[in-house]
Amino acid sequence: MQKPAPQHHTIHGKSVTGIQTGQGSDLVILHSLLTDARAFDHVLPDLAKHHRVTLLNLPGFHGSDPIEASWSAYNAWIADAVAAFGVHQGFTLLGNGFGGSLALGYALAYPETLSKLVICDAAAGFPEQGKQAFRVMAEKVASGGLGAIAEIAANRVFHPAYLAAHPTAIDERREALMLIHPDAFQAACSLLVEADLIPQCRDLKLLTLVICGELDAATPPVLNRAIAEAIPHARYIELPKIGHCPPLEAPQAFLDAFNS
Repeated sequence: MQKPAPQHHTIHGKSVTGIQTGQGSDLVILHSLLTDARAFDHVLPDLAKHHRVTLLNLPGFHGSDPIEASWSAYNAWIADAVAAFGVHQGFTLLGNGFGGSLALGYALAYPETLSKLVICDAAAGFPEQGKQAFRVMAEKVASGGLGAIAEIAANRVFHPAYLAAHPTAIDERREALMLIHPDAFQAACSLLVEADLIPQCRDLKLLTLVICGELDAATPPVLNRAIAEAIPHARYIELPKIGHCPPLEAPQAFLDAFNS
């Protein structure tokens, strides 16, 4: 499958980019903060067999302009972006990492627009240790640029066994990070520090699947289980020996979970 050409839209004077491919029911994907949309390259052909997939570049990534650091701003951005790409009401929303937190925030704000929510290795809120990790990364980016957190990012995205088997992973993270707008990265860190979505999850009446890698160090299973336990009738699937980004690390395991 040849990767589709990027599309560009202007919304309220700001650029939004992404790709759209496949046929079938609409599936919108939001990528993680420490990867980018390319993390879904290995699963995109299979997903596109049954869905019209809209893979958005989050604010500050690959031509999408940064936005302010507020949940309302990101919720509105997602709503405007799916409208610009012609996504139909009743779509499935899938998010990994930061994209998963954003997907959950959007679902809480606009549940009537969705038919299904899929959260992959994300969090509705972080303990103090997790919040401090985002503060540290934001400070390092402010003083030394995004390249300064390449090793931190690799260790959050991948577990030690994966890094040992893939010695170029840190350089690959550095390459991906250098394409992010620093202001957007810091805005995302600020948003994740203040995240506290669990109380609202208890009222969410939406078909929900939560997928998590057993070895996720960035948003560990306990944080993903908290989402699944808070949303009525949500299902939880844990993937053995996999880290923070299953679509990138273990495409078939991710697809099996997604299609289950």
